[in-house]
Amino acid sequence: MTYRKLQLYPVLLALAVVFLSAGCAKKAAKVTPAAPPAPATPAPAVAAKPPAEQPKVAAVTPSPSDEDLFARNVKDVFFDYNKSDIRTDETTTADQDAVFLRQHPNVKVLIEGHCDDRGSIEYNLALGTSRAESVKQTLLQEGIPADRIRTISYGKEKPFCTQDDEQCWQQNRVDHFAFQH
Repeated sequence: MTYRKLQLYPVLLALAVVFLSAGCAKKAAKVTPAAPPAPATPAPAVAAKPPAEQPKVAAVTPSPSDEDLFARNVKDVFFDYNKSDIRTDETTTADQDAVFLRQHPNVKVLIEGHCDDRGSIEYNLALGTSRAESVKQTLLQEGIPADRIRTISYGKEKPFCTQDDEQCWQQNRVDHFAFQH
């Protein structure tokens, strides 16, 4: 063989190696399944501000209004048939109403005189007025100023109960207290 051919063999051998390795590169690489992702590491906890640095928020409990307190504490005063003087068992109620009004000097009251449906309209209006004035006098004697007390008579015109029996009539023989603004 000639010297020239001998020099050509290493070049051809090198080219063959290059082609063969290039051909291998085109083969699909074997894919192995990826490992499941590692669980997330919780972020480090941020230290809370010490209590001295945190803004203080006072717990606010809404206080009841005068009207709410009035509704809970002021009770109606009941009367006997055809009477305008406060019943003995109702004097404590009238006294407690006066205590509440003394403790709440901004509260004004309307005393509504009511009657049962027996008797004429005129008679019951007059009786309702007498009942409201009776309770007003008790409140005045207990130190409640007159400018905080109004009275009105509804007689039998605004009943609380409409049946014709003693139990119902008793509910209508009343001085009802209404909150005034």
